[in-house]
Amino acid sequence: MQFGRTYEEFEVGAVYKHWPGKTVTEYDDHLFCLLTMNHHPLHMDSNYAESTTDFGKNVVVGNYIYSLLLGMSVPDVSGKAIANLEIESLKHVAPTFHGDTLYGETTVLDKTPSRSKNDRGIVYVETKGYKQDGTLVCVFRRKVMVPTETYIKERGGEQPGRPELSQPSQKNVEKQS
Repeated sequence: MQFGRTYEEFEVGAVYKHWPGKTVTEYDDHLFCLLTMNHHPLHMDSNYAESTTDFGKNVVVGNYIYSLLLGMSVPDVSGKAIANLEIESLKHVAPTFHGDTLYGETTVLDKTPSRSKNDRGIVYVETKGYKQDGTLVCVFRRKVMVPTETYIKERGGEQPGRPELSQPSQKNVEKQS
């Protein structure tokens, strides 16, 4: 399974459709709100949302939607990233509700080699999130610093920190029996 890309693997204009999608539950929304101390009643209080808002029900907090889409993009975009440098823009276009399923896709807008280090580059991407009915709900653009193939090779390959599994000695096998 591919996990991220090197600078050379990105092509301007490429579109990565992130899979699988994620159905947003009330639990997801409330947990995110509690973890981030966002206690706005639009997200946490169904009575408030039903009786005093235009939506008539809880709206999933936008930063969870952004975070979910960002996470969905990691295997395709930033799984090898050295750093996320900038979130240039973030737009919440339409509300997401409990029970909606989100899907994401990312388009490569541009890429430039690093000016200071020749073993990395900057990839400029736009990620869009859609509900199950095709409604666009969120769009954001970001710049990601990614390694070149040389960077990966010089640091021991794809998974340099992963330990090798050792084979149990015959003595340990006999003890377990």
